[in-house]
Amino acid sequence: MNWNPDLIQEVRKRRPLVHQITNEVTVNDCANITLSCGASPVMAYAPEEVAEMAALASALVLNIGTLNANQVESMIQAGRAANEKGIPVVLDPVGAGATSFRTDSAKRLLEKVHISHLKGNAGEIATLAGEVSQVRGVDSGEVDHIRTIAVRAARKWGLTIIVTGEKDVITDGDKWVEVSNGHPLMATVTGTGCMCAPVVAAFAAVSNDPVAASVAAMVTYGIAAEQAGRVAEGPGSFRWRLFDALHALDGEGVRDSAQVQSG
Repeated sequence: MNWNPDLIQEVRKRRPLVHQITNEVTVNDCANITLSCGASPVMAYAPEEVAEMAALASALVLNIGTLNANQVESMIQAGRAANEKGIPVVLDPVGAGATSFRTDSAKRLLEKVHISHLKGNAGEIATLAGEVSQVRGVDSGEVDHIRTIAVRAARKWGLTIIVTGEKDVITDGDKWVEVSNGHPLMATVTGTGCMCAPVVAAFAAVSNDPVAASVAAMVTYGIAAEQAGRVAEGPGSFRWRLFDALHALDGEGVRDSAQVQSG
């Protein structure tokens, strides 16, 4: 699998505008992580402007973490505008499977908008793929099983899937990649999952290969987490050190520390 460790340099050169309709709990962190990787964030939610804003952007992130009915409609409008422009759309189906509203809303977005990247944990992806009964234990390390579910789902919807976990699994239903970069402190800070979606969007905005862009994004984000985790005193310092580490990371650092397996 060919991917470009220097893609972060292209992000910084082009500074893509990433429009985000995202989780209210993590909106500030999502904006800051976007800046840290070299892209520009904009958070626009109002139905009166979302389509216009999406048409100005280079990528769109839809995150259902703090969902309401009006937000779903805004997401559909923004998604359709993004589709008309031909820019990447990253969907983060936070909590899919927890309630019928979340699950149904995520499925509706998949039906109404052409999603280019679907990023979630194993349970969320399995729920949307209709394989909930097969998801027991996958979060604890059954990577082969996670990969099987992800490949099926990617083929079903015709998109790139990123399953986050101890090992991130990335697939378009044909080729697959496992990324092992990351740090245990990521699980102690609210928003580390939400934050990787705009990083993926920024990288996808400057690449013609959705899988390669996703690999570069997840490796880069994971390495920044590793560097932050090595010097953090705990969750609080890890959070701000993650921004600093990503801001300082370059292609050489990504290349030297990447942990990638493909098939």
